[in-house]
Formats: sequence, structure tokens, C-alpha cells
Amino acid sequence: MTNQTLLRGFLLLRLTDSRELLGLQAALFSLVYLVATLENLAIILLTVLYRHLHTPMYFFLRHLSCLDLCLISTTVPKSIINSITFSDSISFLGCVCQLFLVVLLAGSEVGILTAMSYDRYVAICHPLHYEAVMSKACCVQLVTVSWLSGGAVGILYSAGTFSLEFCGSNRIHQFFCDVPSLLQLTCFEEHAAINVSVTLGVLYAFSCLVCIVVSYVFIFSTVLKIPSRQSQSKAFSTCMPHLLVVVTFLLTGAVAYLKPASNAPPLLDLLCSVFYSVVPPVLNPIIYCLRNRDVQSALSKVLRSARSGLTER
Repeated sequence: MTNQTLLRGFLLLRLTDSRELLGLQAALFSLVYLVATLENLAIILLTVLYRHLHTPMYFFLRHLSCLDLCLISTTVPKSIINSITFSDSISFLGCVCQLFLVVLLAGSEVGILTAMSYDRYVAICHPLHYEAVMSKACCVQLVTVSWLSGGAVGILYSAGTFSLEFCGSNRIHQFFCDVPSLLQLTCFEEHAAINVSVTLGVLYAFSCLVCIVVSYVFIFSTVLKIPSRQSQSKAFSTCMPHLLVVVTFLLTGAVAYLKPASNAPPLLDLLCSVFYSVVPPVLNPIIYCLRNRDVQSALSKVLRSARSGLTER
């Protein structure tokens, strides 16, 4: 059977045919996207403008917020536009780009989270050598490796997926293009090309997970040896936001990609994909700001300055 999908593109998931409900979905996604955009832009600007936030931890946090902002911008705006225009379509090239960017950004985020765990390990286990080890050059190298690794995984996944032949239905049971949903549209059950890509991607993610776990084993063993309860609490408070972000991102990603792809209802597919691609960009800034006094202090200064500026007018 010929590959007709190449000519006509794909159709994304539509939960309902009711224009009112689609309008409600567009409004909800717009609100979530606006909140995530404002949160991540705030962290990016704060970590750039305030000198006391020019440390390795906030350097990585800035890149994490940039990745989160790009990740949610890759999927949600297209869904909003489709809901408003009562359309389901996405071009073949658009689907290729969307899949590549989602995997690139997710892969890079795993790398950044690994770098952040290493930063916390050095800060707590080797505080006297922190400035020497976590130099600016080292931080730039870690971020560069994270982006390049994500890009490599993105190329492997998109090339492996779209090297397959599609036939039959062109409707993707997802609100954006992702690998599990696209594989259901292929002509064959065996996917040797994508299996190689998935194996390499899993090895990359697993190696990052091992590094994170080892870092926290050393961190917790060091913190528990500290005699002062107050010092222990302070050390844990610097690690818990990162640990929560790691658990949230990896858990939602695992649910999205390891769930059975056969006969799951569209609503369950949508919830899994939302938890993977939408929830982390919204939650990450909240997690980091709730218990972070430095970020709260910088944000309060901005709000006071804005309030005083409005008062003077």
C-alpha cells in the first residue's frame, strides 16, 4: 500500500465535535499556556537581571525554564489553534518538526536535571571545592552536552519514526505528534529502525537517572552526618525542589511512553500526554519558587519596583 500520509499529513486528536466544548478546551489550554509562559519568563529574567542569582544552580535553572517554555510552546499553541478553527490537521512536515522538537527538548531537560544533581552533589559533598569545580566553563560544557544529547536523540527518534511507511488511517490519537501514537499508523508491526532509536534513548535516560540517583545517595549520606538539625534542614531544602522536579518529569514521561498503546480511550491518552508535556512546565517554576528565598527575594523586589512606579504615575 502506498504512503498516502506523506501527501495529506495527519489529523490530531479531537475530544468532541461540540464547538462549545472545543472553545472551553481552547480557553483552558490558553490559561495554562499563559501561566506557564509567565512563570518561566519570570525565572529567566530574574536569573539574568539579578547578580546574586548568577550562580551555577540558577544558570541551570534558567536553561530548565527555557526548555520548559519551548516544550509547552511546541505542543499547546497548535492544539489551541485547532480548537478555535475547528480543525484537526497538521502537515507532514509540521508533524516531523513537532516530534523532533518534543524529543529534543525532553532529552535536553533530562540532561539539565542531571547537571543540576551534580551541582547539588558538589555543593553539599565538596563545598570547599565548589567554585573550582563548578566553574563557568564547566557549567557551559554541561549545558552544551545536554542540548547536543537532546538533539541527537531527537534526530534518532524523528528519523527512525518517519523512515517507516504509513498506511490506512492518518488520525493520531494524541493532541500532538509523538512516537507511540505514530507507530500505530505504520503498515508493519515490526519497527527495527525506531527500536534502535528507542534503545539508545532509553540508555541515555537510564544513564542520566543512574547519575542522579548516585548523586543523591552521596548527598543524603553527607547530610545525615551533619550534627546540626538546622544545617540538615537547610541542606535538604536546597535539594528537595530539584528532586521533586526530577520525579515529576521522569514519572510523567514514563507514564506517557510506557503505558499500553493499544485500546486506551482517547481521554486517557490525552491525560497521559498532558501530564508529560504540559504539567512539568507549569509546576517546575512553582516548585522552585515556593521554598527558594533567593528567587522570592528577587521577585518581591521586582513587584515593589513595579508598584512604586505605578504609584509615582
